[in-house]
Amino acid sequence: MFVEGARAARGSGVTHAELRFFQLINRLPRRAFVPVWVVMQFGSLGGALGTGAATGAVGRRALGARVAATGSLTWLAVKAVKPFIRRDRPALTFDATRVLGRAQGGLGYPSGHAAVATAMAAVAAPHVPRRWRPLVWAVALVVGPARMYVGAHLPLDVLGGTALGVAVGTSFRLAEGSAATDRG
Repeated sequence: MFVEGARAARGSGVTHAELRFFQLINRLPRRAFVPVWVVMQFGSLGGALGTGAATGAVGRRALGARVAATGSLTWLAVKAVKPFIRRDRPALTFDATRVLGRAQGGLGYPSGHAAVATAMAAVAAPHVPRRWRPLVWAVALVVGPARMYVGAHLPLDVLGGTALGVAVGTSFRLAEGSAATDRG
């Protein structure tokens, strides 16, 4: 999914359907900005480090270290991929883009916030009580649309970031399972 999204983002521009979906999210009421901004931070590099530290502070040091490492490495992977795709941010593509907060520079595909949040959820969710897992995933999956709401990403950017995050997080989980098997 990530590779196909990258191919589409690099070549075909923005489809009418993608633009319409972006506008639907981007035009939601401004009063949601503060709570959306707070949730969006889970997908930042600082959010990854902070979530890892908070997880460690509640007695789950090894899990906190894995969450921070997963989020940080995902953030680096996104930075490495963006120059190959070279997709602009929405504000550079559409004059009607509403930007809330600070305008984002750099390139759009994939969404780093969506990738980081999803990768961290893939690593953390199996370690939380079953009843809390949907909340972990809900927070992670809201980060991408939050980036559209503030005018930072298009839907394909979010989809690509989510796919990359699942791939990286799953890779960490598989490595973790192999390490547990090696120890046990």
